[in-house]
Amino acid sequence: QREKWTRKMDFILSVAGGFVGLGNVWRFPYLCYKNGGGAFLIPYAIFLVLGGIPIFFLEVSLGQYMSEGGVTSWRITPIGTGELMSFFNPILGAQMVKNGQCCYLLMYLVSVLFSSSFISVNKLYWNKYSERWHVCRFVTDFVPGIGYASMVVVALLNIYYIVILAWAFFYLFQSFTTELPWGKCGQYWNTPCCVATYSKSNSLNQTLLNISMSTTEYWERRVLGLSTGLDDVGTVRWELALCLLLSWVICYFCIWKGVKSTGKVVYFTATFPFLMLIVLLIRGVTLPGALTGIRFYLTPDINKLANPQVWIDAGTQIFFSFAICLGALVSLGSYNKFGNNCYKVRDCIILSLVNSGTSFISGFAIFSVLGFMAEEQGVHISEVAESGPGLAFIAYPKAITMMPVSTLWAILFFVMLILLGLDSQ
Repeated sequence: QREKWTRKMDFILSVAGGFVGLGNVWRFPYLCYKNGGGAFLIPYAIFLVLGGIPIFFLEVSLGQYMSEGGVTSWRITPIGTGELMSFFNPILGAQMVKNGQCCYLLMYLVSVLFSSSFISVNKLYWNKYSERWHVCRFVTDFVPGIGYASMVVVALLNIYYIVILAWAFFYLFQSFTTELPWGKCGQYWNTPCCVATYSKSNSLNQTLLNISMSTTEYWERRVLGLSTGLDDVGTVRWELALCLLLSWVICYFCIWKGVKSTGKVVYFTATFPFLMLIVLLIRGVTLPGALTGIRFYLTPDINKLANPQVWIDAGTQIFFSFAICLGALVSLGSYNKFGNNCYKVRDCIILSLVNSGTSFISGFAIFSVLGFMAEEQGVHISEVAESGPGLAFIAYPKAITMMPVSTLWAILFFVMLILLGLDSQ
Protein backbone atom coordinates (compact mmCIF):
# COMPACT_ATOMS: atom_id res chain seq x y z
CA GLN A 1 0.00 0.00 0.00
CA ARG A 2 1.54 3.30 -1.12
CA GLU A 3 1.79 6.05 1.47
CA LYS A 4 -0.57 9.00 1.16
CA TRP A 5 -0.27 12.62 2.13
CA THR A 6 -1.46 13.19 5.68
CA ARG A 7 -3.05 16.50 4.77
CA LYS A 8 -4.01 18.17 1.52
CA MET A 9 -1.72 21.07 2.30
CA ASP A 10 1.27 18.70 2.37
CA PHE A 11 0.79 18.06 -1.34
CA ILE A 12 0.16 21.72 -2.16
CA LEU A 13 3.31 22.94 -0.42
CA SER A 14 5.43 20.08 -1.77
CA VAL A 15 4.49 20.93 -5.34
CA ALA A 16 4.88 24.65 -4.71
CA GLY A 17 8.32 24.06 -3.23
CA GLY A 18 9.33 21.92 -6.18
CA PHE A 19 7.99 24.51 -8.62
CA VAL A 20 9.54 27.61 -7.12
CA GLY A 21 13.30 27.28 -7.38
CA LEU A 22 16.41 29.13 -8.36
CA GLY A 23 15.22 29.53 -11.94
CA ASN A 24 12.37 31.75 -10.75
CA VAL A 25 14.78 34.10 -9.02
CA TRP A 26 17.81 34.27 -11.27
CA ARG A 27 16.56 33.17 -14.70
CA PHE A 28 13.09 34.57 -15.39
CA PRO A 29 13.85 38.23 -14.50
CA TYR A 30 16.86 38.27 -16.81
CA LEU A 31 14.94 36.60 -19.65
CA CYS A 32 12.16 39.14 -19.24
CA TYR A 33 14.62 42.04 -19.41
CA LYS A 34 16.53 40.55 -22.35
CA ASN A 35 13.49 39.61 -24.42
CA GLY A 36 11.50 42.80 -24.49
CA GLY A 37 10.50 43.48 -20.90
CA GLY A 38 6.74 43.37 -20.48
CA ALA A 39 6.34 42.09 -24.05
CA PHE A 40 7.98 38.82 -22.97
CA LEU A 41 4.94 38.11 -20.81
CA ILE A 42 2.84 37.55 -23.96
CA PRO A 43 4.64 34.41 -25.22
CA TYR A 44 5.20 33.36 -21.61
CA ALA A 45 1.45 33.47 -20.90
CA ILE A 46 0.68 31.57 -24.12
CA PHE A 47 3.08 28.76 -23.25
CA LEU A 48 1.76 28.75 -19.68
CA VAL A 49 -1.83 28.18 -20.81
CA LEU A 50 -1.11 25.83 -23.71
CA GLY A 51 1.83 23.92 -22.24
CA GLY A 52 2.60 24.45 -18.56
CA ILE A 53 -0.83 24.01 -16.97
CA PRO A 54 -2.05 21.08 -19.15
CA ILE A 55 1.17 19.08 -18.79
CA PHE A 56 1.27 19.81 -15.07
CA PHE A 57 -2.22 18.38 -14.75
CA LEU A 58 -1.28 15.44 -16.98
CA GLU A 59 1.72 14.40 -14.88
CA VAL A 60 0.04 14.85 -11.50
CA SER A 61 -3.09 12.98 -12.54
CA LEU A 62 -1.00 10.18 -14.09
CA GLY A 63 0.80 9.61 -10.79
CA GLN A 64 -2.47 9.82 -8.86
CA TYR A 65 -4.22 7.33 -11.14
CA MET A 66 -1.41 4.79 -11.14
CA SER A 67 -0.26 5.36 -7.52
CA GLU A 68 3.25 4.69 -8.77
CA GLY A 69 6.49 6.65 -8.97
CA GLY A 70 8.02 8.54 -11.86
CA VAL A 71 9.25 5.35 -13.60
CA THR A 72 6.56 2.74 -13.06
CA SER A 73 3.65 5.13 -13.69
CA TRP A 74 4.48 5.06 -17.39
CA ARG A 75 3.72 1.34 -17.63
CA ILE A 76 0.23 2.18 -18.77
CA THR A 77 -0.41 -0.90 -20.90
CA PRO A 78 -4.17 -0.31 -21.33
CA ILE A 79 -3.53 3.05 -23.02
CA GLY A 80 -5.18 1.97 -26.28
CA THR A 81 -7.99 -0.15 -24.92
CA GLY A 82 -10.13 2.66 -23.54
CA GLU A 83 -9.56 1.67 -19.90
CA LEU A 84 -7.77 4.97 -19.28
CA MET A 85 -10.30 6.97 -21.27
CA SER A 86 -11.50 8.82 -18.18
CA PHE A 87 -7.92 9.91 -17.51
CA PHE A 88 -7.29 11.23 -21.02
CA ASN A 89 -10.71 12.83 -21.54
CA PRO A 90 -9.74 16.32 -20.30
CA ILE A 91 -6.64 16.39 -22.49
CA LEU A 92 -7.15 14.39 -25.67
CA GLY A 93 -10.89 13.94 -25.90
CA ALA A 94 -12.94 10.80 -25.40
CA GLN A 95 -13.39 9.94 -29.05
CA MET A 96 -9.68 10.22 -29.82
CA VAL A 97 -8.76 7.67 -27.20
CA LYS A 98 -11.77 5.44 -27.84
CA ASN A 99 -10.93 5.04 -31.52
CA GLY A 100 -7.25 4.49 -30.93
CA GLN A 101 -6.24 7.55 -32.97
CA CYS A 102 -3.87 8.61 -30.23
CA CYS A 103 -2.06 5.29 -30.52
CA TYR A 104 -1.72 5.70 -34.26
CA LEU A 105 -0.19 9.15 -33.83
CA LEU A 106 2.26 7.88 -31.23
CA MET A 107 3.10 4.92 -33.44
CA TYR A 108 3.91 7.18 -36.40
CA LEU A 109 6.03 9.44 -34.19
CA VAL A 110 8.04 6.55 -32.74
CA SER A 111 8.48 5.08 -36.20
CA VAL A 112 9.84 8.32 -37.58
CA LEU A 113 12.25 8.68 -34.67
CA PHE A 114 13.66 5.20 -35.23
CA SER A 115 13.95 5.35 -39.01
CA SER A 116 16.12 7.31 -41.39
CA SER A 117 13.46 7.99 -44.02
CA PHE A 118 9.71 8.10 -44.51
CA ILE A 119 9.81 5.19 -46.96
CA SER A 120 11.78 2.92 -44.66
CA VAL A 121 9.31 3.59 -41.87
CA ASN A 122 6.50 2.36 -44.08
CA LYS A 123 8.38 -0.81 -44.91
CA LEU A 124 9.61 -1.58 -41.42
CA TYR A 125 6.69 -0.71 -39.17
CA TRP A 126 3.47 0.52 -40.64
CA ASN A 127 2.72 -2.61 -42.69
CA LYS A 128 3.85 -4.88 -39.88
CA TYR A 129 1.50 -3.40 -37.30
CA SER A 130 -1.65 -2.74 -39.24
CA GLU A 131 -4.12 -3.87 -36.61
CA ARG A 132 -5.33 -1.08 -34.37
CA TRP A 133 -4.69 -2.75 -31.03
CA HIS A 134 -1.40 -4.24 -32.21
CA VAL A 135 -0.27 -0.69 -32.83
CA CYS A 136 -1.32 0.28 -29.32
CA ARG A 137 0.59 -2.62 -27.77
CA PHE A 138 3.65 -1.79 -29.86
CA VAL A 139 3.61 1.81 -28.72
CA THR A 140 3.12 0.73 -25.12
CA ASP A 141 6.45 -1.08 -25.27
CA PHE A 142 8.13 2.30 -25.68
CA VAL A 143 6.09 4.22 -23.09
CA PRO A 144 7.96 2.93 -19.98
CA GLY A 145 11.13 4.34 -21.51
CA ILE A 146 9.83 7.82 -20.68
CA GLY A 147 10.16 7.08 -16.97
CA TYR A 148 13.64 5.62 -17.29
CA ALA A 149 14.78 8.53 -19.46
CA SER A 150 13.47 11.04 -16.93
CA MET A 151 15.40 9.29 -14.16
CA VAL A 152 18.61 9.56 -16.17
CA VAL A 153 18.00 13.28 -16.66
CA VAL A 154 17.24 13.77 -12.95
CA ALA A 155 20.39 11.89 -11.95
CA LEU A 156 22.49 14.18 -14.12
CA LEU A 157 20.69 17.29 -12.86
CA ASN A 158 21.18 16.36 -9.22
CA ILE A 159 24.92 16.09 -9.69
CA TYR A 160 25.36 19.75 -10.55
CA TYR A 161 22.25 21.34 -9.02
CA ILE A 162 23.24 20.48 -5.48
CA VAL A 163 26.62 22.14 -6.06
CA ILE A 164 24.72 25.44 -6.15
CA LEU A 165 23.49 24.66 -2.64
CA ALA A 166 27.10 24.10 -1.57
CA TRP A 167 28.07 27.53 -2.95
CA ALA A 168 25.15 29.14 -1.14
CA PHE A 169 26.10 27.46 2.14
CA PHE A 170 29.67 28.70 1.72
CA TYR A 171 28.50 32.29 1.21
CA LEU A 172 26.08 31.99 4.12
CA PHE A 173 28.81 30.89 6.53
CA GLN A 174 31.08 33.68 5.29
CA SER A 175 28.30 36.22 5.87
CA PHE A 176 28.51 35.94 9.66
CA THR A 177 31.08 38.74 9.91
CA THR A 178 30.88 42.43 10.63
CA GLU A 179 32.32 43.18 7.17
CA LEU A 180 31.44 40.99 4.21
CA PRO A 181 34.65 39.44 2.79
CA TRP A 182 33.68 39.92 -0.87
CA GLY A 183 33.17 43.65 -0.40
CA LYS A 184 36.81 44.59 0.18
CA CYS A 185 40.26 44.15 -1.33
CA GLY A 186 43.61 43.46 0.31
CA GLN A 187 42.88 39.80 1.04
CA TYR A 188 45.21 36.94 0.11
CA TRP A 189 43.02 35.99 -2.85
CA ASN A 190 42.92 39.50 -4.34
CA THR A 191 45.07 40.80 -7.18
CA PRO A 192 46.73 44.24 -7.39
CA CYS A 193 43.98 45.31 -9.83
CA CYS A 194 41.20 44.68 -7.31
CA VAL A 195 38.72 47.49 -6.62
CA ALA A 196 35.96 47.30 -4.04
CA THR A 197 33.69 49.86 -5.68
CA TYR A 198 33.80 50.78 -9.35
CA SER A 199 32.50 54.09 -10.59
CA LYS A 200 33.11 55.84 -13.88
CA SER A 201 33.58 59.07 -11.98
CA ASN A 202 36.55 57.65 -10.08
CA SER A 203 40.06 58.43 -11.30
CA LEU A 204 42.19 55.32 -11.27
CA ASN A 205 45.85 54.77 -12.00
CA GLN A 206 45.28 51.46 -13.77
CA THR A 207 43.42 51.21 -17.04
CA LEU A 208 39.77 50.18 -17.02
CA LEU A 209 40.68 46.94 -18.77
CA ASN A 210 42.77 45.86 -15.78
CA ILE A 211 40.11 46.56 -13.17
CA SER A 212 38.78 43.52 -11.31
CA MET A 213 35.87 43.80 -8.90
CA SER A 214 36.32 42.41 -5.41
CA THR A 215 33.12 40.35 -5.70
CA THR A 216 34.34 38.76 -8.93
CA GLU A 217 37.74 37.92 -7.45
CA TYR A 218 36.12 36.47 -4.35
CA TRP A 219 33.91 34.24 -6.50
CA GLU A 220 36.61 33.10 -8.91
CA ARG A 221 39.68 32.99 -6.67
CA ARG A 222 38.36 32.42 -3.15
CA VAL A 223 35.27 30.26 -3.69
CA LEU A 224 35.94 28.35 -6.90
CA GLY A 225 39.73 28.59 -6.97
CA LEU A 226 39.73 28.64 -10.76
CA SER A 227 42.89 27.23 -12.31
CA THR A 228 44.70 28.58 -15.35
CA GLY A 229 43.32 25.90 -17.66
CA LEU A 230 42.55 22.23 -18.22
CA ASP A 231 46.22 21.36 -17.84
CA ASP A 232 46.07 22.58 -14.22
CA VAL A 233 43.54 20.48 -12.32
CA GLY A 234 44.14 22.23 -9.02
CA THR A 235 43.45 20.91 -5.55
CA VAL A 236 40.28 19.86 -3.74
CA ARG A 237 38.39 22.80 -2.22
CA TRP A 238 37.80 21.18 1.16
CA GLU A 239 35.52 23.96 2.37
CA LEU A 240 33.26 23.47 -0.63
CA ALA A 241 33.48 19.69 -0.27
CA LEU A 242 32.20 19.94 3.30
CA CYS A 243 29.42 22.30 2.21
CA LEU A 244 28.48 19.80 -0.50
CA LEU A 245 28.40 16.98 2.06
CA LEU A 246 26.20 19.11 4.31
CA SER A 247 23.82 19.70 1.40
CA TRP A 248 23.46 15.98 0.72
CA VAL A 249 22.95 15.20 4.42
CA ILE A 250 20.20 17.81 4.75
CA CYS A 251 18.48 16.50 1.61
CA TYR A 252 18.61 12.97 3.00
CA PHE A 253 17.04 13.88 6.34
CA CYS A 254 14.30 15.84 4.57
CA ILE A 255 13.07 12.72 2.78
CA TRP A 256 14.34 9.76 4.83
CA LYS A 257 10.90 8.94 6.24
CA GLY A 258 9.06 9.40 2.97
CA VAL A 259 6.05 11.66 2.68
CA LYS A 260 5.67 11.82 6.47
CA SER A 261 8.90 13.76 6.87
CA THR A 262 8.62 15.60 3.56
CA GLY A 263 5.11 16.77 4.37
CA LYS A 264 6.36 18.38 7.58
CA VAL A 265 9.57 19.88 6.20
CA VAL A 266 7.85 21.73 3.36
CA TYR A 267 5.84 23.81 5.80
CA PHE A 268 9.10 25.64 6.47
CA THR A 269 11.15 25.18 3.30
CA ALA A 270 8.29 26.13 0.97
CA THR A 271 6.93 29.12 2.90
CA PHE A 272 10.06 30.78 4.30
CA PRO A 273 11.53 31.62 0.85
CA PHE A 274 8.33 33.51 0.00
CA LEU A 275 8.68 35.49 3.21
CA MET A 276 12.32 36.27 2.45
CA LEU A 277 11.43 37.28 -1.09
CA ILE A 278 8.81 39.72 0.20
CA VAL A 279 11.30 41.20 2.68
CA LEU A 280 13.95 41.62 -0.04
CA LEU A 281 11.32 43.11 -2.35
CA ILE A 282 10.27 45.71 0.22
CA ARG A 283 13.90 46.55 0.90
CA GLY A 284 14.71 46.73 -2.81
CA VAL A 285 11.93 49.10 -3.85
CA THR A 286 12.90 51.55 -1.09
CA LEU A 287 16.47 51.92 -2.39
CA PRO A 288 17.60 54.86 -4.55
CA GLY A 289 17.48 53.95 -8.24
CA ALA A 290 14.99 51.12 -7.71
CA LEU A 291 12.45 52.71 -10.04
CA THR A 292 15.04 52.83 -12.82
CA GLY A 293 15.70 49.13 -12.44
CA ILE A 294 12.00 48.23 -12.40
CA ARG A 295 11.37 50.37 -15.47
CA PHE A 296 14.23 48.65 -17.25
CA TYR A 297 12.75 45.28 -16.26
CA LEU A 298 9.22 45.93 -17.52
CA THR A 299 9.48 48.45 -20.38
CA PRO A 300 7.89 46.56 -23.33
CA ASP A 301 9.59 46.22 -26.70
CA ILE A 302 6.97 44.71 -28.99
CA ASN A 303 9.46 44.37 -31.84
CA LYS A 304 11.22 41.63 -29.86
CA LEU A 305 8.25 39.33 -30.42
CA ALA A 306 9.33 38.91 -34.04
CA ASN A 307 12.49 37.19 -32.81
CA PRO A 308 12.02 33.38 -32.61
CA GLN A 309 14.54 33.21 -29.76
CA VAL A 310 12.11 35.11 -27.54
CA TRP A 311 9.48 32.40 -28.01
CA ILE A 312 12.05 29.67 -27.48
CA ASP A 313 13.15 31.29 -24.21
CA ALA A 314 9.53 31.59 -23.06
CA GLY A 315 8.77 27.93 -23.75
CA THR A 316 12.04 26.80 -22.21
CA GLN A 317 11.36 28.77 -19.04
CA ILE A 318 7.90 27.21 -18.68
CA PHE A 319 9.24 23.68 -18.99
CA PHE A 320 12.21 24.50 -16.75
CA SER A 321 10.22 26.09 -13.93
CA PHE A 322 7.41 23.49 -14.02
CA ALA A 323 9.94 20.62 -13.86
CA ILE A 324 8.25 18.98 -16.83
CA CYS A 325 9.24 15.39 -17.69
CA LEU A 326 11.47 14.98 -14.64
CA GLY A 327 9.17 12.59 -12.80
CA ALA A 328 8.80 14.85 -9.76
CA LEU A 329 5.18 15.82 -10.44
CA VAL A 330 4.24 12.22 -11.18
CA SER A 331 5.79 11.07 -7.90
CA LEU A 332 4.18 13.81 -5.83
CA GLY A 333 0.80 13.13 -7.42
CA SER A 334 1.11 9.41 -6.66
CA TYR A 335 0.77 10.11 -2.93
CA ASN A 336 -2.67 11.67 -3.44
CA LYS A 337 -5.77 9.68 -2.68
CA PHE A 338 -7.20 8.04 -5.79
CA GLY A 339 -10.40 10.09 -5.67
CA ASN A 340 -8.66 13.43 -5.17
CA ASN A 341 -9.87 16.13 -7.56
CA CYS A 342 -6.49 17.34 -8.79
CA TYR A 343 -8.10 19.44 -11.52
CA LYS A 344 -9.87 21.87 -9.22
CA VAL A 345 -8.63 25.42 -8.87
CA ARG A 346 -6.56 24.93 -5.73
CA ASP A 347 -4.53 22.07 -7.15
CA CYS A 348 -3.91 22.97 -10.76
CA ILE A 349 -4.61 26.60 -11.56
CA ILE A 350 -3.47 28.21 -8.31
CA LEU A 351 -0.23 26.24 -8.15
CA SER A 352 0.57 27.22 -11.72
CA LEU A 353 -0.16 30.87 -10.99
CA VAL A 354 1.96 30.73 -7.83
CA ASN A 355 4.88 29.45 -9.89
CA SER A 356 4.61 32.12 -12.58
CA GLY A 357 3.67 34.85 -10.12
CA THR A 358 6.77 34.16 -8.03
CA SER A 359 8.92 34.50 -11.14
CA PHE A 360 7.31 37.83 -11.98
CA ILE A 361 7.57 39.23 -8.44
CA SER A 362 11.20 38.09 -8.20
CA GLY A 363 11.96 40.42 -11.08
CA PHE A 364 10.95 43.42 -8.97
CA ALA A 365 13.11 42.25 -6.06
CA ILE A 366 16.13 41.64 -8.31
CA PHE A 367 15.97 44.61 -10.67
CA SER A 368 15.17 47.14 -7.96
CA VAL A 369 18.47 46.18 -6.31
CA LEU A 370 20.32 46.17 -9.64
CA GLY A 371 18.94 49.65 -10.35
CA PHE A 372 20.29 50.80 -7.00
CA MET A 373 23.65 49.22 -7.79
CA ALA A 374 23.80 50.91 -11.21
CA GLU A 375 23.01 54.31 -9.71
CA GLU A 376 25.64 53.93 -7.00
CA GLN A 377 28.30 53.06 -9.58
CA GLY A 378 27.14 55.62 -12.14
CA VAL A 379 26.74 53.03 -14.91
CA HIS A 380 23.89 51.82 -17.10
CA ILE A 381 21.87 49.00 -15.60
CA SER A 382 22.68 46.74 -18.55
CA GLU A 383 26.27 46.67 -17.27
CA VAL A 384 25.22 45.10 -13.97
CA ALA A 385 22.28 42.93 -15.12
CA GLU A 386 23.19 39.24 -14.94
CA SER A 387 21.52 35.86 -14.77
CA GLY A 388 22.38 32.51 -13.23
CA PRO A 389 25.31 32.21 -10.82
CA GLY A 390 26.60 35.60 -11.97
CA LEU A 391 23.51 37.22 -10.45
CA ALA A 392 23.36 35.14 -7.27
CA PHE A 393 27.06 35.15 -6.38
CA ILE A 394 28.50 38.29 -7.98
CA ALA A 395 25.97 41.01 -8.86
CA TYR A 396 23.52 40.68 -5.96
CA PRO A 397 26.19 40.17 -3.26
CA LYS A 398 27.92 43.29 -4.59
CA ALA A 399 24.69 45.25 -4.26
CA ILE A 400 24.26 43.95 -0.71
CA THR A 401 27.64 45.38 0.31
CA MET A 402 26.32 48.84 -0.62
CA MET A 403 23.34 48.56 1.74
CA PRO A 404 23.24 49.48 5.41
CA VAL A 405 23.34 46.44 7.70
CA SER A 406 24.73 44.43 4.79
CA THR A 407 25.42 41.35 6.92
CA LEU A 408 21.72 40.91 7.71
CA TRP A 409 20.65 41.19 4.07
CA ALA A 410 23.37 38.77 2.98
CA ILE A 411 22.20 36.16 5.50
CA LEU A 412 18.56 36.54 4.44
CA PHE A 413 19.42 36.33 0.73
CA PHE A 414 21.52 33.19 0.98
CA VAL A 415 19.08 31.47 3.33
CA MET A 416 16.43 32.11 0.67
CA LEU A 417 18.67 30.63 -2.04
CA ILE A 418 19.38 27.54 0.08
CA LEU A 419 15.72 26.87 0.78
CA LEU A 420 14.75 27.41 -2.86
CA GLY A 421 17.43 25.00 -4.01
CA LEU A 422 16.66 22.50 -1.25
CA ASP A 423 13.00 22.23 -2.20
CA SER A 424 13.83 21.73 -5.88
CA GLN A 425 16.55 19.19 -5.07
